[in-house]
Amino acid sequence: MNPLHPKKLLRTKWTAVQPVARNKHFMVVKVLEPEPPATALEWVELEAVYSGTVTRIAWRELRDTARWRQGWV
Repeated sequence: MNPLHPKKLLRTKWTAVQPVARNKHFMVVKVLEPEPPATALEWVELEAVYSGTVTRIAWRELRDTARWRQGWV
């Protein structure tokens, strides 16, 4: 897997290994900037492709290959 950088996650596509609320395919729609700008990025918002529901997760969770695959598989 390619190394992930939080600032380059916007508009990337992801597939959940196990469905999340009956959704498998997601896209990063927002990278949430931290309140004090000097701190590291923590959160991203994923939008389900089919239902449009938005889920907030820590961006580091996307590194877990047991839960997420990069791209739409």
